[in-house]
Amino acid sequence: MADVGGGFGIGIGAGIGAGIGAGIGVRPYAELTFDSEGDVDRVTQGTVSRMEATDLLVFAHGWNSDRSTATRLYDRFFAPFQELVGSGVRLGYVGVVWPAMQFSDEPIPDFEAPGVLAEPGSGSALDPLTRRALGEFWPERRAELDRVAELLEERPDSAAAFIEFGALVRELAGVDAVPAAVVPSVPAIFTEDVLEVCGALSVALARAGVPGAGDPAGAADPHGPGLTVGGGLHGLWDGAKELLRQATYYKMKKRAGVVGERGLGPVLAQLAAARPALRFHLIGHSFGARVVSFSLRAVPDRARYVKSVTLLQGAFSHYAFADRLPHDKGNGGALRGLQRRVDGPVVACHSPHDAALRVFYPLASRMAGDSAGLLGFDERWGAIGHDGVQAVPGAPRLSLDTVLREGLPAAGCVSVDAGSVVRRGGAPSGAHNDICHEELARVVVTAGRMGR
Repeated sequence: MADVGGGFGIGIGAGIGAGIGAGIGVRPYAELTFDSEGDVDRVTQGTVSRMEATDLLVFAHGWNSDRSTATRLYDRFFAPFQELVGSGVRLGYVGVVWPAMQFSDEPIPDFEAPGVLAEPGSGSALDPLTRRALGEFWPERRAELDRVAELLEERPDSAAAFIEFGALVRELAGVDAVPAAVVPSVPAIFTEDVLEVCGALSVALARAGVPGAGDPAGAADPHGPGLTVGGGLHGLWDGAKELLRQATYYKMKKRAGVVGERGLGPVLAQLAAARPALRFHLIGHSFGARVVSFSLRAVPDRARYVKSVTLLQGAFSHYAFADRLPHDKGNGGALRGLQRRVDGPVVACHSPHDAALRVFYPLASRMAGDSAGLLGFDERWGAIGHDGVQAVPGAPRLSLDTVLREGLPAAGCVSVDAGSVVRRGGAPSGAHNDICHEELARVVVTAGRMGR
């Protein structure tokens, strides 16, 4: 098996087989553990294959640096289900564990973190939790991370220091050696002038409500259409820290697709082949929504074992399922038509209170070579967790109250505005992590036709 990395590979396999449900209030519970290349821990796969259930809830976390946090997330989200399903449904609960990371200023509401969290707007220096998580996320890049941390701590008023920082971040993101012919496929934040990028990210932080971001000392005007660099470059280091954060997102986004297509998808196909009566209900949060969605690429044609997919604040393109892109009629989305491999609906829950997807995702997704400015609004770069499924004809758009009252369509893509409950969370990510609600559990049950 390839290197697990990302903080999840340490000691997981040894404890999985014997009573992995420690700290989990639902039973039976097991975890499926994948490394960054999508290779599965065979011990965890065997545990899942032996679960006694009619229906498996398979949940993939998003950004996350600590396995215990992932486990507590699953415990909280799964807690209401047993009281919601019908008497003929025997649930099995599966938590997908894959190497991701989280900056410590992006807490999950109502969760206690293992250590002292960084406060939004507390400066560009990396707190110990985030520094440790970065080291586990990029275990072979200790020297580069040490220098990145040093620059963010010192905040030198020097263009040369920003150029050095930008080069280090590009190296961490894996785009430093990209051939010139494919540069347009790389996000513009890694190819444009680093001072302009850090200025744009400083403005974005101000728009997301981060205290202290975008003030005159921060060299950006959050209310104006352009960028100013008054008072020197010192204040742009908050934007530089955000560039580092976006580098982790870029790696996680790519990794999530690999884990889904090469890891989770084939594992579920093997389980389904061995147990044809087993029904699968896929749930994903943030980049975990990308994991479960890309797993559909491994579902054989005419297979009917995936009964529902529920995406919670999905961090991938809102055009992913489109047969034709509005701005490029000759091409479709990365997952075009794959909703037809689900024997039930693909439900995209979205919220206007999600600052991570409303503000930062479009900025970080804009491709190099795009004629629009970094901060210019462009629907091409929107996230499915911000405004739901786009450019899929016939895909209904429903409120959460309507779904809970009237149900969901039997198949196809559906967008559900969950802003009535997904609304808590501070800057910079807003309500992105506010997903542990019984109402969302009820959406999953309704999508999977498991209700009483």
